[in-house]
Amino acid sequence: MSDVVGTVVTLVNDVTPGERRGRAYRPGDLVTAVRDALPPARTPDHPTAPEADELAGWAARLRQVVELVDAGELDQGCAALNTIMRETAAMPTLSRHDGEPWHLHFHSAEAAWAVSWAASLATALAVVLGNAAVDRLGICNAPACDRVYIDVSRNGTRRFCSTACQNRVKAAAFRARKSTP
Repeated sequence: MSDVVGTVVTLVNDVTPGERRGRAYRPGDLVTAVRDALPPARTPDHPTAPEADELAGWAARLRQVVELVDAGELDQGCAALNTIMRETAAMPTLSRHDGEPWHLHFHSAEAAWAVSWAASLATALAVVLGNAAVDRLGICNAPACDRVYIDVSRNGTRRFCSTACQNRVKAAAFRARKSTP
């Protein structure tokens, strides 16, 4: 499940506009961004442009959930996530395909490509929201960055989306200390 939560973070960060590392961020080609954010595909013909657009829309809604949680609005975040899971018909389903053993999916076998991913990603995020790890999910604390992160460190102190943002904040604090007499 932690791999899928990591995929949520990557997809949200790569396909939703905002700020990244001190600069305005706009995703480039959505097909490429979605393909790069997801695990290697067994179906190389996915995503199509409409599928990438649809999944980017789901990612924007998942971003809103993270923003609510980060703002301390857990009840609203959970309600929004429940709506997403209902709309995608997220449900645990055992599946066996492509020569793999039985494994768990979180979408119906009939779900369209983007909806199947959205259901799985929403369910993974629900696992985080439904346990004590919820405080490890957040929005980067660096100025001019609104990328999301999930803290998987042992001590649970991560507050930045990347080392680059952490270093920007530390360098700015160092410069501020040096400039004061």
